[in-house]
Amino acid sequence: MGYNVEPSGRLHLPEGDEAAALAAVRVACSQRDGWFDPDLPPTPETLTDVAWVGAATFVRDGDWIEVGRSRDDFKWSGQAIAFYVALAPFVRAGTVRFEGETGERWSYTYTYADGRITQQGYNGWDGSTELAG
Repeated sequence: MGYNVEPSGRLHLPEGDEAAALAAVRVACSQRDGWFDPDLPPTPETLTDVAWVGAATFVRDGDWIEVGRSRDDFKWSGQAIAFYVALAPFVRAGTVRFEGETGERWSYTYTYADGRITQQGYNGWDGSTELAG
């Protein structure tokens, strides 16, 4: 059983970096438990194709990605965490906020300076206050 979340935000991830970011997401998700098997067809071609793994929808607008709530009732998993961690080296700026199913709020802030993802608040799914990638 997972944890429902509703994400929102915006990420600066240049279109030229999307293929490498997608490859990183596929590797990261293959090492965690969850609903996505990166080795089974259909093979995703864009981050938009796999945004559901992060409980989100992605809409590309040039070098920016608008992050929205998944249309499906997706449950959070270790793969969702791996998804956002894998994006960090490719995201130059941006924030994704999450509201959990019981009203908890937690957010991730992406920084370009050190290619890392920083968590502000606590993860309502597992109670962590620091992101473990």
